Amino acid sequence: MTSTRPYLLRAIHEWIIDNGLTPYLLVDATNEQVEVPHEYINDGKIILNISPNAVNKLHMDNDWVSFTARFSGRAVEIFVPIAATLAVYAKENGKGMVFQPEEDVAEPEPPKPQRGKPFLKVVK
Repeated sequence: MTSTRPYLLRAIHEWIIDNGLTPYLLVDATNEQVEVPHEYINDGKIILNISPNAVNKLHMDNDWVSFTARFSGRAVEIFVPIAATLAVYAKENGKGMVFQPEEDVAEPEPPKPQRGKPFLKVVK
């Protein structure tokens, strides 16, 4: 059976945005597949602002949360496996959801970042 976590994460994120609030994602940065700037990790956790005006290319699927964000003016690609998400909540009032640890969750393969020049071909 698939995890409910990615579905709840997307729903709570949408609810926070619909109410004009700022969604924050609490991440377990000790998970070896988490790719975040290490200098912002505190006590093995990192809090990420995932509002539309703070991130680019936000993608939340059943295995990963990924996006590009700026840290000290530098664009950084962020990759977080769903299993490493601990909570999603509104900055302004703390309302949201804390996720319980799940057992028997297989670690997903890291997504392959799409880098390089776009390729277009003229079709006549």
